[in-house]
Amino acid sequence: MPHFRTSALHTKLRRELWQIRGQTLAIALVIAGGIAVCLLSLVNYSSLTVTRDQYYQAHQFADVFATLKRAPRFVLQRVADIPGVTRVSGRVEGVAKLEVPGFSDPASARLVSLPPEGQPEVNRVYLRQGRLPHVARSDEVAVIGSFADAHDLQLGARLGAIINGRRQSLTVVGIVESPEFIYVIPPGGMLPDYERYGVLWMAREALASAMDMRGAFNSLVLQVDPAFPVAGVITLLDRLLAPYGSTGAYAREDQFSHRFLSDELNQLKTMAVVFPTIFMAVAMFLLNVVITRLISTQRDIIAVLKAFGYSNWQIGWHYSQLVLAIALVGLIIGTGTGMWLGRALGELYMEFYRFPELLFHVSPFWVMLLGLLTIVVAWIGGWRAIRSAASLPPAEAMRPEAPASYRVTFTERMLSWIRFSQPSRMIVRQLARRPARAALSVTGIAMATAVVMVGNFQFSSVSLMVHTQFARVQQQDLTISLTDPVNQSAMYGMVRQPGVRYTEGRRVVAIELANSHRRWRTALTGIPDDARLQFIVDEHLNKVPIPPAGLLLTDFLAAQLGLAAGDSVQVRVLDGHRPVLNLQVAGVTSEFLGVGAYMNLAAMNRTLQEGTVINQVLMNLDPEQAETVYRDLRDTPRVMAINVRQAMLDSFFETLAKTFLTYTLVISFLGGIIAFGVIYNTVRISLAERGRDLASLRVLGYSHNEVAHILLGELAILLILGIPLGWAIGHGLASLVVTMMQTELYRVPLIITGRTLALAANVVIVSALASGFITWWRLRKLDLVAVLKTRE
Repeated sequence: MPHFRTSALHTKLRRELWQIRGQTLAIALVIAGGIAVCLLSLVNYSSLTVTRDQYYQAHQFADVFATLKRAPRFVLQRVADIPGVTRVSGRVEGVAKLEVPGFSDPASARLVSLPPEGQPEVNRVYLRQGRLPHVARSDEVAVIGSFADAHDLQLGARLGAIINGRRQSLTVVGIVESPEFIYVIPPGGMLPDYERYGVLWMAREALASAMDMRGAFNSLVLQVDPAFPVAGVITLLDRLLAPYGSTGAYAREDQFSHRFLSDELNQLKTMAVVFPTIFMAVAMFLLNVVITRLISTQRDIIAVLKAFGYSNWQIGWHYSQLVLAIALVGLIIGTGTGMWLGRALGELYMEFYRFPELLFHVSPFWVMLLGLLTIVVAWIGGWRAIRSAASLPPAEAMRPEAPASYRVTFTERMLSWIRFSQPSRMIVRQLARRPARAALSVTGIAMATAVVMVGNFQFSSVSLMVHTQFARVQQQDLTISLTDPVNQSAMYGMVRQPGVRYTEGRRVVAIELANSHRRWRTALTGIPDDARLQFIVDEHLNKVPIPPAGLLLTDFLAAQLGLAAGDSVQVRVLDGHRPVLNLQVAGVTSEFLGVGAYMNLAAMNRTLQEGTVINQVLMNLDPEQAETVYRDLRDTPRVMAINVRQAMLDSFFETLAKTFLTYTLVISFLGGIIAFGVIYNTVRISLAERGRDLASLRVLGYSHNEVAHILLGELAILLILGIPLGWAIGHGLASLVVTMMQTELYRVPLIITGRTLALAANVVIVSALASGFITWWRLRKLDLVAVLKTRE
């Protein structure tokens, strides 16, 4: 007998799943959307983290970095004797201006030496092609893969280079990657520019000879025993290297490439929490509505089951199985989709971050935990309805629901002056007499609208970032970084060059800001009073005047240091005489890309006691003579790097925007699926609840279109009420996403444009039209006799 009962319930379960297959699939797709977003974020986070960690370990990535003016090589032994230091590599570094065949724009490179034995002890390189430069050859170089790929450089290619003022020809003998340069940024830049900036490795003696560094080094990387605190090693190292012009050692956490990669990984982890939470909340809501309404139509069936001896537990488990079956379908679809999207997006990240290969990895524990959470969340979504079905007394279940108490509602009295048609009057009465049910439907539509908004507002935000940074803030064509500070009068000679229309000078120094225990390494930029080519703007894109004294900090940096306008901050200059200053924060402003500190140029020069000097020149050019200017600058002494604004814009779209907007596109697509799932379920549930009433109207002589008008007109009113509410909810969710996704590299502004609102509304409306058409078609096929059969 128990086996028969179980078989009967299983048969009933299969039939019900088939009967509500459309609703089942719609809810499963909502669940699948949340799982897919979570998995694609977790897969990328896990894969990139494992890839990074193994890459770091295999190639002995440094724990501590230091740059200095010049130190004899015997100092390396004293560094190795510092307690906790396990490996040391002293290097020679320099810069070169390059001449790439077939490429007329300015290009430059960072030069790094390799020891005579080939691979260094710390920061070993990964050889993709060819070999490392021979110790006895001064013209051989290994090129970083990003630069080689951008110019299609093959082994044996020749590059012209100006190193320390001397021109020489270099031969590419190897193409390599390095854990130190996963993220390569040119001096004075904020984004990668693979065509115009690269990294070259040369034999140590060859580079030392070119840089006048024989028997010396100017760069140091080392590894520390995990049992020793890195901060203590840095303190001893700074004390040792201070006489040799050290700018201050810093830990891996402050290394440029590692910091930005870590920010990106942390952002992926955040996305793996925020978006799935939103999606699963919508799924819980849908499940609750669907199961509640399904059970309300099965009161008599529940009574019969209990009359045949089924226990409360069996009834509850039966409806729990219905919920779990829907969740399982969503779990299977979401897991497969998430894995596939995660792998595809991981390959896209590989174009941005220069790993030798991607180690595709996802923890089985996380997949199992996600599956368990999905089952639990789904069951919680239907728990109240399941408990109601299980506890319903048989006598109460056999009794039909009490007839509705019909009376003129407040809404009808308010709208009495409007002459509604009879179907329209039915719509108003239905909504007014069941306000709770209408409110649930409106909430579902609002959530669908909000999810689509969250997936799409970033497009407008990125457009604003581009406009602000590359049109409003940066109006120069070129940014020239100099090797050493020069007097401002040097600009007068530059502006007289053919093709140069206007120049503007700035001073940029490396600093470390400290407020109590909080520290941050960044750059201090001195901006002239009459700056025209690059300046600071506020959140309204209005130009912010540079205070005559004190610092102007970006809001992200001020928040990281716990500072506000009027506070005092310690500024440790890492260049020149390396003074330690106490300056006041004169103001805080907003920036979307990077972080920084700004100061009036004249006040900065007075504070540093260096005279009227600059080390960065901004230029506006005559487009027809740009190549002439590039050629002249390539041959100009003291020019270290040249950044082209258009190249930075192209790089933004090729790297940061490409990965970010691809992820956003995926979220938008899944948001559209959720919108359809919510709308379709709303319409189908209304049809299931009112099928008997609509069939009665058909028998009484109403046409198919009039009956459809009643059902679809109700949906139209729900849309009118739900979409504006969804805009408000979406604004709040977007604000939450923006807050949680702030990184040092970029902060997405909260921009909700009319286009974003219209797109969210259109997605919901199109979903409603598709759902409405399906419902209209089902009304045509409605079996009036079957529907009108009484259940009492």
